[in-house]
Amino acid sequence: MIRIKRRWELPAREVTPEPIYRQRRKFIRAGAIGALAMTPGAKALASIQIDEYRKGAITLDDKLTDEEDATSYNNFYEFGTDKEDPKRNSQRFDTDDWTIQVGGECARPGTYALEDLVKPHPIEERIYRLRCVEAWSMVIPWLGVPLASVLKAFEPNANAKYVAFRTLHDPERMPGQRRAVITWPYREGLTIAEAMHPLTLLGVGMYGKTMPNQNGAPIRLVVPWKYGFKSIKSIVGIEFTEQQPQTSWNMMQPGEYGFYSNVNPEVDHPRWSQKRERRIGEFFKRETLMFNGYGEEVAELYDDIDLRVNF
Repeated sequence: MIRIKRRWELPAREVTPEPIYRQRRKFIRAGAIGALAMTPGAKALASIQIDEYRKGAITLDDKLTDEEDATSYNNFYEFGTDKEDPKRNSQRFDTDDWTIQVGGECARPGTYALEDLVKPHPIEERIYRLRCVEAWSMVIPWLGVPLASVLKAFEPNANAKYVAFRTLHDPERMPGQRRAVITWPYREGLTIAEAMHPLTLLGVGMYGKTMPNQNGAPIRLVVPWKYGFKSIKSIVGIEFTEQQPQTSWNMMQPGEYGFYSNVNPEVDHPRWSQKRERRIGEFFKRETLMFNGYGEEVAELYDDIDLRVNF
């Protein structure tokens, strides 16, 4: 049987030697046991500090967006609705002692320290395209761990058809939540197949550094084939569900924002075209790619779905 290597897979020359791998597995196993030993209400450790990571785990030929642009031009309504608001209003946002509550259809629910969830897994640099539903885009070098690696530790059961995510709700720390822009807290969701896909990332940093507050510190979702609002920021809740979870923008405007929200140039937003996009830092617009250019990897997830109806 001939096996075709997927675009994100490493060449054999980059595979870690077995002795080093086995030594690292001992460390990871010990860390995983520590994480799963956490109980509801346990005190968290400090936020993730990125000391080392695997560079270029997934790359692109596209030019990177300037770091200043990527950290200054943001949608994060918890800190304000203007693009400059998140950076200006989040500088005192304290993400130490961060915990994530896990529940629903799984064998290991509980409240977990952020560090205990992430540290057992090697942090990777993944350069992904980011396409906003507003028709602008970026190319960002994220740092994070595969979402599937984290979710599997909770042992989801056969009823877990979806994964729901929830952002922190704290108007004192997130001043944008003092206005009813949306129904707080922000909520998002994926099918279990989307959540377990190798490209789906839990991001803890970007540009070789810890995640900036305005970009979703201390931990956010990165789903590169979907519009940016699906990549929920500052996650404090993960729930495995049997029914499709409610998501914030779909709850507000179901005719404009579907549950799937895959990048699709053939399905326009009711108020603007999605066929072209403006890459931040460039003058001319470019054609938008189906699935944001990741169709080869993810199209099979939607073989039985009409994406013009279930947008």
